[in-house]
Amino acid sequence: MPKPPSAKLPPIRQVLEVMAALRAPDGCPWDREQDHLTLRWHAVEEVYELLDAIEAGDEVEMVEELGDLLLQVVFHAQLGGERKAFDFDDVCRGLVAKLVRRHPHVFGDAKVRDVGHVWANWEKIKKAEKAGSVRERKSALDGVPRHLPALQRAQKLLKKARKAGVASEPTRAKGTTRKADVGSRLMELAGICQDRGWSAEELLRTETGRRERAWRRAEASAARKSKPGK
Repeated sequence: MPKPPSAKLPPIRQVLEVMAALRAPDGCPWDREQDHLTLRWHAVEEVYELLDAIEAGDEVEMVEELGDLLLQVVFHAQLGGERKAFDFDDVCRGLVAKLVRRHPHVFGDAKVRDVGHVWANWEKIKKAEKAGSVRERKSALDGVPRHLPALQRAQKLLKKARKAGVASEPTRAKGTTRKADVGSRLMELAGICQDRGWSAEELLRTETGRRERAWRRAEASAARKSKPGK
């Protein structure tokens, strides 16, 4: 039977040892049958539980939820280590390297004017990192996670499309546009969907997908026209 880790070990090493014990042949049956796919939604749930704790200002709960979120990272790293693909140290080394690389104004000689300049540099460095790889972002609309909540994804894609100049349709606001009024209208739309048995999430996701495809076509068309000889 596995033994609890020594309290003399650094806390993170204790976490790693516990995770390894849970996945051992004589460990926990539930932990042993998990893989990256079965765990993927657990990470999403833990993030939302952490958000609840933050908004409640409950620091005791924050400590617990941060631990639960860390568990997801450690669990995936353990699975990667078992396959000899990557381990927790690889995750940490990659994170440190990325943070140093993307903060040349902190760890290098670059100068920045403001937060906006910091973000511009971050995006420029990120684009250069991925250039020529299978993760290269060839479209201005790339990089928005498919599994974001529909409303959040719609806003992020619209922002990118406007920045790329491919979202030409104006926002058709009716009446006032105070925050409270917009919130009320969103709730009314949610009520309509509820009354008619529709999924507001799926409706917006479908509409976002339709517009994204149109924006990508417009982007590709503009790229072709800008090529020499066109």
